[in-house]
Amino acid sequence: MSASNKKAKSDFITSGVVAQNRRANFDYLIEKTYTAGLALVGTEVKSLRLGHANINDAYGIEKDGELYISNMFIAEYAYKGYESHQEKRDRKLLLKRKEINEIIGALAKKGETLVAIKLVFNERGRAKLIIGLGRGKKLYDKRETIKDRDWSRDKQRIMINANH
Repeated sequence: MSASNKKAKSDFITSGVVAQNRRANFDYLIEKTYTAGLALVGTEVKSLRLGHANINDAYGIEKDGELYISNMFIAEYAYKGYESHQEKRDRKLLLKRKEINEIIGALAKKGETLVAIKLVFNERGRAKLIIGLGRGKKLYDKRETIKDRDWSRDKQRIMINANH
């Protein structure tokens, strides 16, 4: 392994967005958001620092009174040595007991889903997952979202042209 092959210290993400689920607000009507910590192993954190994560298909599940994020992909760390992690394992969400009970109660209702919205490193360098509690949108709701987005874009265009 040569020095040119390794990532520079400046390539690591120390704070800010690592991964984002852009379809979350399109596919779901998000009612409430939470910021949760994640129980991770060392190679997962190193891989996240390189930005090698995907949360597009991630969703929350409840097991034994605890919340887990399922289907979240964190790529294998390239310089792992002998120790590594599973890429798509269930990872425990770290929340306050009151928030966990609130979410579990909401998930018991029909149609409620816990969706991963954004994976970030906070100012203290801790990996945090912003999750949203919401329900899936129907096709006509999605059409409404598209219509609203197009209208606001056209409105901006009209306002710019009116000023010139």
